[in-house]
Amino acid sequence: MDIDASALPSDLHIDLHFPNMDFDQILSRIGGFGKFQKMLYVWICLPQILLAFHMMVSIFTGSTPPHHCRESPVPAPGNQSRFPGELSLNFSLPGSSCLSSERPPPGNRTEQVACAHGWVYSKETFHSTTVTEWDLVCDKAALNSLGSSIYMLGLLVGSLLFGAMADRYGRRLVLLLCIALQTVLGVSVAFAPNFPVYVILRFSVGTTVSGVIINAFVLGTEWTCTRRRMLAGIFTDYAFGLGYMLLAGVAYLIRDWRKLQFAISAPGFLLIFYVWVLPRSARWLLANDRREEAVALLRQAALVNGRVLPAAAAAQLESCRIAAGSQRSYSAADLVRTPQMRKRALVLFYIWFVNVLVYYGLSLGVSRLGTDLYLTQFVFGLVEIPARSLVLLALPRGRRLSQSGFLAVGGLACLLMLAVPADRPNVLAALAMVGKFGITASFAVVYVYTAEIFPTVLRQTGIGASCMFARVGGVLAPALNALRGHSPAAPLLIFGASPLLAAVLALALPETAGRPLPDTVEDAENWDARYSRRARPPLREYGIRRVRVHPSHSASCSVPRSEEKTSEDTSRAASSARSGAHRLSPSGDEVE
Repeated sequence: MDIDASALPSDLHIDLHFPNMDFDQILSRIGGFGKFQKMLYVWICLPQILLAFHMMVSIFTGSTPPHHCRESPVPAPGNQSRFPGELSLNFSLPGSSCLSSERPPPGNRTEQVACAHGWVYSKETFHSTTVTEWDLVCDKAALNSLGSSIYMLGLLVGSLLFGAMADRYGRRLVLLLCIALQTVLGVSVAFAPNFPVYVILRFSVGTTVSGVIINAFVLGTEWTCTRRRMLAGIFTDYAFGLGYMLLAGVAYLIRDWRKLQFAISAPGFLLIFYVWVLPRSARWLLANDRREEAVALLRQAALVNGRVLPAAAAAQLESCRIAAGSQRSYSAADLVRTPQMRKRALVLFYIWFVNVLVYYGLSLGVSRLGTDLYLTQFVFGLVEIPARSLVLLALPRGRRLSQSGFLAVGGLACLLMLAVPADRPNVLAALAMVGKFGITASFAVVYVYTAEIFPTVLRQTGIGASCMFARVGGVLAPALNALRGHSPAAPLLIFGASPLLAAVLALALPETAGRPLPDTVEDAENWDARYSRRARPPLREYGIRRVRVHPSHSASCSVPRSEEKTSEDTSRAASSARSGAHRLSPSGDEVE
């Protein structure tokens, strides 16, 4: 029989679903989302709460309180806690927070010069922050945003580092390693002796956050039947939103940045019991030729779910062979080699970039809205729950309009903020929440949409490339917020215009709801033709040919290594991300 070369994984021949049962069918037989899987998702959701702490804690630990120049080397009694009346008046003058009024000898007029004796900070909201401890104000204010950008860069490095390690050493081992490192490094941040060490430790924490996001999500999806994966992924998103809200309460009670950092990191030590309860991935074991261990693990899962692993399935798994092939491999260049793939890939890359840019731009800029910081932070986390719930209702009705509509809502809300005067902070906060709602929903849609648009042979590569662009947006978000000091309208203009452009570009993507996923590059190129009967040029013009595969080349069990990589790359966004970043799987459809 003839099939496209691109229908095969990059390094393996796979079972073409002849009489044998594939892994997802076996998983469904033992309970695709039974007690075993539900307990697994409880273990997966707990670290998500801690991830939200680490992702958003800089809103409080890096906040800049009101401040003014210290007029003498020795601070006057009482100036450390609040501003005296005359100093409060000086603080309201332009530049008074960075310039001091030195009084030269009689006859000379008073001149304003740079603060020579440091600053006095208000303690009405915070007892201490990284800004007050290391004087990250005035000419050093940019260092605060730089620290946040470097943390986001850590998310990018972590997705690459721990993603590759998980492929080689397994999801469970790398997940446990990342949780342990995140806990130790997070506690170490609380004892940073200076700002450079603080930034390096935060960067390291960021790498482990990506490792937890990726491997927790992949481990969950690899144990969950196809039709329940999307719902299960939303549950982990809810856990992140819960952590987002809990952080506001913890920060309200703990106003010292070192104590707060310690408080959000130390609970990770309580997860030591994961060594005994967290299962390995049966898919990964099969893909790495550890069949007996995989069968034993499947039998254990079946027992917990009140099922029995069919004897025929066990025999099939124990005797399966994964045969190496020599067919053509694919690279990132194939994402842009053909016209339709190129158009869709570039649009998706831009949508990923915009989603992360605006999501973190709004989230990290909450302290600039002029409202109660703790209440606003709580509501910002609360809106994530209805946003992601709405996605469950909107996706079955269409991916393209959902993606475009949510992006438009987020962009319009940011642009409307430009028309609100600064003395209406409640209106500004309400619009910011609407923008956060739209972008959060758009973020959830793009995970699913990306997995459905890229063909099987390029899905892992496409999602990985999308995550790279997303991380760039995360790195730029703190820098754009820093522009408010020079041009208050610039960040909101960018946060508003870029999603609107993305909303228009999303309309150029194909609708994927209710359609089979493309397996090959030819499927993706001719997708429109299959539904609108429009012809496309033959793909041989782009160097893609068809090959003949004999049934004997297929494996006797359908667990290719490329499937393992697909699940991992799919998760990262997000994983990232958020790099929590990070949900996939179309409703009722396979993503591998």
